Amino acid sequence: MLLSNWEYCSHSRLCSGRRMQDYDRIIIKNFSSRAIFRLTPKCLGHLETNSIFGYHISYTVMKKIIFSLAIFLFLQLPLSAAVIDTVETYSTVMKKSIKAVVIRPDNYAQAKELPVLYLLHGYSGNYADWIKRVPDLSKAADRFNLMIVCPDGGFSSWYWNSPVDPAFQYETYITQELVQWIDQKYKTIKSGKGRAITGLSMGGHGALYLALKHQDVFGAAGSMSGGVDIRSFPNNWDMAKRLGSYAAEPERWEKNTVINMLHLLTPNSLALIIDCGTGDFFYAVNEKLHEQLLYRNIPHDYISRPGAHNWEYWQNAVEYQLLFMHRFFAGTGK
Repeated sequence: MLLSNWEYCSHSRLCSGRRMQDYDRIIIKNFSSRAIFRLTPKCLGHLETNSIFGYHISYTVMKKIIFSLAIFLFLQLPLSAAVIDTVETYSTVMKKSIKAVVIRPDNYAQAKELPVLYLLHGYSGNYADWIKRVPDLSKAADRFNLMIVCPDGGFSSWYWNSPVDPAFQYETYITQELVQWIDQKYKTIKSGKGRAITGLSMGGHGALYLALKHQDVFGAAGSMSGGVDIRSFPNNWDMAKRLGSYAAEPERWEKNTVINMLHLLTPNSLALIIDCGTGDFFYAVNEKLHEQLLYRNIPHDYISRPGAHNWEYWQNAVEYQLLFMHRFFAGTGK
């Protein structure tokens, strides 16, 4: 695709001496230089000569002109962009292979080491959700000079180590197995100063849950529309399959809900950003989390604005999360 200051016009007729040849004439106008090139690609196979600016030029010379112009136009295009990989990792604790999307910025080859943002999907989602729904994440990796990793957290893991089902040990997978795999394969900052984690809905809960428990692994955490107090929804989203029912296992539910884990924080031990729309069914529990953080004097960014529990909201919310994480990595935010 050419730059916006190039214009195409088409369809004309040219007399080649022996015959009248219909063809598409491409007129390329560069408005900055006012140069005009007239090329006739469709008729080159029929004509021994052609004309540019009124001069007759041989077919061989014409090919050279076209080639040179093609190179010129190619050089006007961006020559680098973020690289998006789909990788497969192996979880020893769950004894299965798990996919993830890894986005590297365009300057990866020149970089010594880069920070990494782990971006978690929601209930019923998978590793590809974010890049499919927000393809501009690759541009964000370039803009903020960071890597983005989108793990697969299972259909309904809630990112816990389930005491009920050994097939759902996603706390260990994310905080140990995946982080170690990424650090071994890529040029990353191998400390909490270079790692952050956020996510939406189930992933918002998961990001805060994992970061609160593993502040040696992650230095910053965020949540978008997160289910930060699971006790209000005892019959929803397969949580009882991971912990047992609330009625039968109340202690597990009390211990594994984010709002009851704030005692693990001290002021500035973890950079935090929380975002939830006022029309979201998780809005009330996010408001309570915000109040509890204020009560405990835990610095955090809290965003509340009109919006629901949907991708329209998250496509916007992730921009704020990325900026916050960028500032954290740059040492200008905490």
